[in-house]
Amino acid sequence: MSKSTLQVIIGSTRPGRVGLPVALWFDGIAREQGAFSVELLDLAEVALPLLDEPGHPVARRYEHPHTIAWSETIDRGDAYVFVIPEYNHSFNAATKNALDFLHAEWNYKPVGFVSYGGVAAGTRAMTALKPVVAALRMTPVVEAVNIPFVAQFLDDEGRFVPNDALSLGAAGMLAELARLDGALRPLRAGTGG
Repeated sequence: MSKSTLQVIIGSTRPGRVGLPVALWFDGIAREQGAFSVELLDLAEVALPLLDEPGHPVARRYEHPHTIAWSETIDRGDAYVFVIPEYNHSFNAATKNALDFLHAEWNYKPVGFVSYGGVAAGTRAMTALKPVVAALRMTPVVEAVNIPFVAQFLDDEGRFVPNDALSLGAAGMLAELARLDGALRPLRAGTGG
């Protein structure tokens, strides 16, 4: 049996964003752990416009090529990790927009969070995002990676260099995602997801 696919989604689209080196670190940890086949998805590269489909995503009758491509990409995922910044005590608009484009593609799949920011470590962004993913019938894992004062973990070349606690948190979250993926798989049968 082939491995389930974990999609690591970089939520920030800002030039010079910290989310890219954080996501590259997490992507490496996920590949090393080996429970999933891992895909790194960058919302800056996906470049979705603001939601522009005339029909409701529940109907899954997409008209635009960018929506069809996004649907196919997310549909092949079995689990997700959102790497998200905290903006004004919440998550960023690009992440919300990417979620809102689709519906059934997200259903009955586990999701984890790597959040980053200042003193709050992105926890307010993660907390705000949980009801959104729950409305899409996703199951958030309890384990999370919350990175306080994220700039302290960047080296002179801009690479993310975690401490032991962050690395342990990532490993725990990946293990929980793998357990939930197996548990949720029967619910996805027949949903098209």
